[in-house]
This record gives sequence, C-alpha cells and structure tokens, in this order.
Amino acid sequence: MNTIVTDNPAASYDNDDARWAAVQRRDAGADGRFYYSVRTTGVYCRPSCGARAALRANVAFHASGGDAERAGFRPCLRCKPDQPPLAERHARMVAHACHLIDASDAEPDLDSLAGACGMSRFHFHRIFKQHTGITPKAYAAARRAGRVDLGLAGAASVTEAIYAAGYNSSARFYASAPARLGMTPTAWRAGGSGAVIRFAIGACSLGAILVAATDKGICAILIGDDPDLLARDLQDRFPAADLRGADAGFEATVARVVGLVEAPGVGLDLPLDVRGTAFQQRVWQALREIPAGQTVSYAELAARIGMPTGARAIAGACAANPVAVAIPCHRVVRTDGALSGYRWGVERKRILLDRESEGGGGA
Repeated sequence: MNTIVTDNPAASYDNDDARWAAVQRRDAGADGRFYYSVRTTGVYCRPSCGARAALRANVAFHASGGDAERAGFRPCLRCKPDQPPLAERHARMVAHACHLIDASDAEPDLDSLAGACGMSRFHFHRIFKQHTGITPKAYAAARRAGRVDLGLAGAASVTEAIYAAGYNSSARFYASAPARLGMTPTAWRAGGSGAVIRFAIGACSLGAILVAATDKGICAILIGDDPDLLARDLQDRFPAADLRGADAGFEATVARVVGLVEAPGVGLDLPLDVRGTAFQQRVWQALREIPAGQTVSYAELAARIGMPTGARAIAGACAANPVAVAIPCHRVVRTDGALSGYRWGVERKRILLDRESEGGGGA
C-alpha cells in the first residue's frame, strides 16, 4: 500500500474510527497528530508507517510518542516515530546540501554532497530533486550564475564578476547568459540599459492588455483594468531598458496575442523570452505541457516535476509568470477544484477555463 499525503491540515482525527482509517490508508497527513501501538509487537508507529498492517483488535492510539512509551511501547525501527518526520529530515538534509553548495567556491561533486548527508549518491540525488525540483548540479549552476548577477553591478568588469562567481572559464558563462539573462551580461550589469523592448497596450474581452517583446520573443503579457498600471508594471520589470511604443509591424503580434486570449485553446506560435530561476523555468515548461481544456492541482503539478511536497513553491512560480495565457498558469487549480491564486484575477481565470472547456479554438 502506498503512503497517502493529504493536503488538508484541518482533517479530523478526533475519534478512533477516523484514526484507524488514517492508519489503514497510511495517511502522512496524520503524522504527528497521533500515534498508534500494536500490542502483539510491542512497538508504536506513525500513521504513515509502511509496516505490515496490524489487526484492529491489537491497536491502541496515543496522543504523543511519550504517551506510547509510558504505556510500555518502544519506537518502531521502520518509521522512527521518536525522530522528526521523514519529510522534515529530508528537508534538513537538502538545506544542509544547499548550504554546502552555497559556501563552496567550486561546484561540489555528487559523491561529496551525498557523503556529507549520510546517503548514497543515488538516494541523495533523488531526494534533492524531489524537494527542490532540480538536480544538485542545476542548483549549483543557478547559484553560481546568481552570484554573477549580483557581482555584475559592482565589479570593475564583467570578466571579474564571472571569475569571482567561480567560473573557471568565461566561455561557459557567455554560452548560457543570453538565455538566462534575456540580454548580454554587459547590458544586465547596466540594469538593462541598451536592451530594446517594444510594447503596446490594447483591449481584449478581459480588459486592458499589454504585450511586450525583445528581439528574441515576447517577454511580457500583462492583463488588468488600468492601462497605466500595466505600463508601470512593465517599467518596474525593465527599469533601464529602452521601452518603445509599437510600430505597425508589432500590432500584428498584439493581435495574435489578443486572439490567444479570446481562444486560449489555439495556443501561441510566437517565441517567448522569459527570465526566471531554474525552478521557475521548470514549472513554466510543465505548465505549457498541460493540454487546453484540462486542469491540474498544485500538488499534481508538483508531482509531475518530481517534487511532491512542493505545492506551495509551485504556486509561487505560477504567480511569477510574466506572460499570461501563453504560459497557462490558469490551468492550475486547488485540490478541490476551486479557483484561486490567479495573478490577473480569479474571474479572468474562470473565463479562460470556460472558453477552453467549450472548445475555444481547439487543443
């Protein structure tokens, strides 16, 4: 039987029938809420313990591990109820590994990180990815690149910032910089100065819409009630860029984006130029793989990217999405199917989903 993880902290375990049901389904959400003991084995366990199922007649329930021990039971060697929950132990291990990576000038090798955490390299790699959504190598690369971002503003030169961040060669950094920064390192160091972003503000059935693009692709699709606030949002995102009003050629791009809003199931065949952390990029890619007309919960999306405990982080990445509809974060809903958490308004989210469910343009 698999362990069930519930995402409802208000679930009731206030009677023996409810507690026994939680034990039978190995509900990890009940861990810490109560413990159960088995008379025939003399041990007590967490509700999620994977040990062989006991007979109900031999089971008793306890409010705490201490209560179970005072009743004469010893902690189970499998689920270790006298220690922090497994998820918490794993989270601490991942935090320790992240600290080691952050503190190292060079990228630590996988064996060293796994050894420092007391795990095999394969188990460590799986747990790290499960909790962060990315591999240790990708995390190290993102942190190193982040140090360059911070160093570019104060270093005497771009090269100095690159080597100070731990790169052994400037070539490796320059090879990945445009995709990550959305502009050259020199332009990034100058706060985006020199980057040309064309934009236009129009109207669609959902209100005002702003579309902006670099020479690489669309970098922002913003929807709201106040055109001035949309323009201010764009300026805050790119404070030193050269923002230019759209020319006649760009109006065709805006029209295609408006068409996407009116029929979100059609999709957008224009390139995107969006910047984000490695984790955000991973979530945004997963969002684009959700078929039109379908929805997933935050927990389901977290599981899809190999991070089953990361529903809250998934929600944060959805909120950071800079291109409405093109990266369809409107297709993510709560576990009970309710709509919430849409940056551009829940009612707009409802309209977009209704259009897709009605076949608004096809898949």
